[in-house]
Amino acid sequence: MSRPPDITTLIPLKPVELELLLALAAEERHGYALVQEITAQTDGVVQLEPGNLYRVIKRLLADGLVQESTRRAIDDTDERRRYYRLTALGVRVLNAELSRIRSIMARASVRAFTRRLNPA
Repeated sequence: MSRPPDITTLIPLKPVELELLLALAAEERHGYALVQEITAQTDGVVQLEPGNLYRVIKRLLADGLVQESTRRAIDDTDERRRYYRLTALGVRVLNAELSRIRSIMARASVRAFTRRLNPA
């Protein structure tokens, strides 16, 4: 029996990996839908080109964080369109990364810094 991967070796995630996992946390999506969702959830700050998107997906597939879905849209005439979804490992890594970020944001030094940036 193989051991489950140590998720601490998979974090911290790169920002674009985090955004992609967050987009897949809501539902299975195909590449173009991922690009649209990431653009929307980052208010246009992150705009992925297809080549970069598929490099990130390939890396996440290799790490076992996402997998290709068998889902096909009923009106989908393009058989090349592939849908992706989070794996159980992907969910655990996403949760660990969000916990890591929350702990950073909870530090007194970070709170003091943000108060200086945004005085009441």
